[in-house]
Amino acid sequence: MSQASHIKFNAPDVIIEGETQIHEIENKMLQGVFSCRTTEAVEAAITYARFLSSSGITPENYPVFMQMLEVENHWVIDALIGQRDPFLLLSSVQPNRFIVSRLLAMMTRWQKGRIYHKNLSVILGVLQSVYSSARDGYRIYALTIADCNAIGKHLDKKKGQDDPLNRAILEVLEKISGLEDTDNAEMEDVAIHATAIRNAFFDDRKSMEDSIPAVLLVSSSVNNEISPRNRVPVEKKGGKAHLRDASATPGTRSGPQKPAPQADSDSEKKD
Repeated sequence: MSQASHIKFNAPDVIIEGETQIHEIENKMLQGVFSCRTTEAVEAAITYARFLSSSGITPENYPVFMQMLEVENHWVIDALIGQRDPFLLLSSVQPNRFIVSRLLAMMTRWQKGRIYHKNLSVILGVLQSVYSSARDGYRIYALTIADCNAIGKHLDKKKGQDDPLNRAILEVLEKISGLEDTDNAEMEDVAIHATAIRNAFFDDRKSMEDSIPAVLLVSSSVNNEISPRNRVPVEKKGGKAHLRDASATPGTRSGPQKPAPQADSDSEKKD
């Protein structure tokens, strides 16, 4: 009897291993979609975001919403948020350390000027809620000076304090500055730094570099977003709908064009 005939397979173990491999493949494919490096990936991410948005945010699925917020494509973010107020997007979920740390990581990673205003609105909405009572918020997530820099670097001094996003950031920093009157040295250092950032914003004699490291204030206007294609309605006479590049000039489309009618050469001849 051959050696192969003695090999025994445990069916449950084989099934579990197969399911694990399937989950790993699915995860890799989803990561490819969320990277939005191709038109097809962007379109798939938009569809996924719309589906997720229609399901609503719950204590069970909010981590997926958090992951989608990290997608650097504003078409995807628009589909995810829909008609909701971005400031209130995560208001139905109890704030926790995971949420705050993930949002602050976004502010840290994105360069000044590169964060989509709706993403920033969602983040600031949570931070305003968490640190409305700074001490209670500090118990949820203990801020650091680096976190203050990550928040403050997105201030746009040229737009002034009347800009809605500037005003929201300044309000968060103002709440954090209230931690100064404590017996905790780390909290007081964070509070003092938050006050320094606010002062640099309001004082025309100062620049933001006076309180935030210049390397963090380097802005970038480069936009590497890949746009989706828009579906063109099916023509009345039937046929397949064409796809048009959303960034193309209105009225143009990338699909095959109907050939223009050719002149009848016989009609041009004179008798």
